[in-house]
Amino acid sequence: MTDEHGDPGPPLDVPVTMFEDVEDLKAAVARLTAQVEALTKVEGQKPGEASAEVEETAGEDAVEAADEGDQEWQYPPLILLLDSPAYDDELRALTEWVEGVLVPGYLAEPSADARWCHLWFEHTPAVARLHALWLAWQECTDPVSCGYTGPSVWHRDHLDPCMRELRGPIGPFAGCTKREHGVVHRMPVLVPSAWRQDGA
Repeated sequence: MTDEHGDPGPPLDVPVTMFEDVEDLKAAVARLTAQVEALTKVEGQKPGEASAEVEETAGEDAVEAADEGDQEWQYPPLILLLDSPAYDDELRALTEWVEGVLVPGYLAEPSADARWCHLWFEHTPAVARLHALWLAWQECTDPVSCGYTGPSVWHRDHLDPCMRELRGPIGPFAGCTKREHGVVHRMPVLVPSAWRQDGA
């Protein structure tokens, strides 16, 4: 190989198989390009042209997106921000999940180091944390949105930290034991208006 001045450059030690690999890659790219063109080709339409139907659908999607942008921003689904009967309905669904999935599947026998209260729904902080855990479970067990790693992410990022907070020595169940309760259980009251953006 010579440079622009005609001087030979350093010898290149390129294996012959590399040239074969490059040719194989070129052939593979050509095959894939042909497949893409065949799959996207519409009869009587040049490659790269969008059909009128596709353009019309894209226009409708843009209008829908603009309409959604005009709508009022929705609060995150924090259960403590709900009023009755929405709160009651959400708590009922949460209770089914806690008692049907979480307790039998994940909670060992309560102990001094890992407390649990069978009246968990009367502890406002527990309701809030368990509701958030349940929402994360719904999302992370949906293969469409999270694929195969969703359950692992749910265990690592949601279940374990939540259980540490709830069942720890200073968690909401700190005064609760199997035989007696060190706290007066009470149903959660309405959320203070300061929590709401609209001040209502």
